[in-house]
Amino acid sequence: MQELSLATPGLAGCSQALSGGFLSFQASKKLVAATGQQCLPLCMDVRQPQTIAAAVDEALREFQRIDILINGAAGNFLCPASALSFNAFKTVIDIDTLGTFNTSKVLFEKYFRDHGGLIVNITATLSYRGQALQVHAGAAKAAIDAMTRHLAVEWGPNNIRVNSLAPGPITGTEGFRRLGGKFAEKSNQLSAIPLQRAGNKTEIAHSALYLASPLSSYVTGTTLVVDGGSWLTSPNSFSALLGIASSSAKL
Repeated sequence: MQELSLATPGLAGCSQALSGGFLSFQASKKLVAATGQQCLPLCMDVRQPQTIAAAVDEALREFQRIDILINGAAGNFLCPASALSFNAFKTVIDIDTLGTFNTSKVLFEKYFRDHGGLIVNITATLSYRGQALQVHAGAAKAAIDAMTRHLAVEWGPNNIRVNSLAPGPITGTEGFRRLGGKFAEKSNQLSAIPLQRAGNKTEIAHSALYLASPLSSYVTGTTLVVDGGSWLTSPNSFSALLGIASSSAKL
């Protein structure tokens, strides 16, 4: 039987409902053309449970089932904590952490509780050693990793697996462009990664598919780090990164 994934913002390989704004409509067209699978673009704000509920209802009307939830909605930028406004910090927590909880809980109530399911939360390694200029995103993603473990324990009896996926520097992404990827390339910092390179989007897709497939049927409550060993060895220079950071973030 064909599976359906509900993704914020996306996962390829089966019939899908993509949430987001205009970009999700563009992505849906590309996925239909590339895979021949159905793709339903939806609009929601992960900070507002009522919009999530409406999107889930629409997906269920269209496909009658949802098997996989990919929580990938996030907001991030480089900024020193001293220049970060209270609202900027709150906004990242609202999108990343609260958004992950809101979407997971709505889907649990509307479908997963009675039918089981798979949740993959896209997180990060930022909190592992206190990454410079990333207190907002690091705190948000660390909370999601904790949430992953709690939900895995509570929802396991409902046949729901919950895991996190923590990517490293991945080329061809907005995160790479906005969070110092080009700086790392120019300064030869990528050579400090044990695998001597940045990752690519296909490697992250394969990792997400592993966590969402029967290959990981006995894996829950864990974080899969896919970063080539980057967090273990890459520089964490506050002064070097200040040159590419936002001087302030008010939001």
